Amino acid sequence: MNIQSNAVVSFHYRMSDIEGNELEDSHSSDPILYLHGKRSMLPGLEEAFEGKAAGDAFEVIVPPEKGYGERTEDSTQRVPKKHVLTKGRLAPGMTVQLNTDKGVREVVLLKIGLKSVDVDSNHPLAGKTLNFSVEIVDVREATATELAHGHAHGAGGHQH
Repeated sequence: MNIQSNAVVSFHYRMSDIEGNELEDSHSSDPILYLHGKRSMLPGLEEAFEGKAAGDAFEVIVPPEKGYGERTEDSTQRVPKKHVLTKGRLAPGMTVQLNTDKGVREVVLLKIGLKSVDVDSNHPLAGKTLNFSVEIVDVREATATELAHGHAHGAGGHQH
């Protein structure tokens, strides 16, 4: 089965910046699952998956506009420290998870105060061109439940 809308795709990937520095590698855990065509993946990556099949391996370069977006200057915010979900000692420059009105987001800490933190709300990878090495493990039709929920279920996907 080729990857098309409403297919559940199982894959592994390595992501690096354009200098070749590895940023992420999924190979130490279960393959990632996603429901194709539901805009739950970086646009440049989802475009590259279209038409591929289980067993295919490929590389794709994703520019910022098809990845995490361009950096937006003046994207600093002061937020209550209680919204920082990352536990432990906080330090400037750390990437942390922040609970927002639009869900959990990754932000970079700029300054830590007693009751609040200043954060850069750009995604940490905004403005970066990224290289992905992808190995497609499996492609299958989505179940009725997955289609109703709008995401893949199972190991590497969204669990209930």
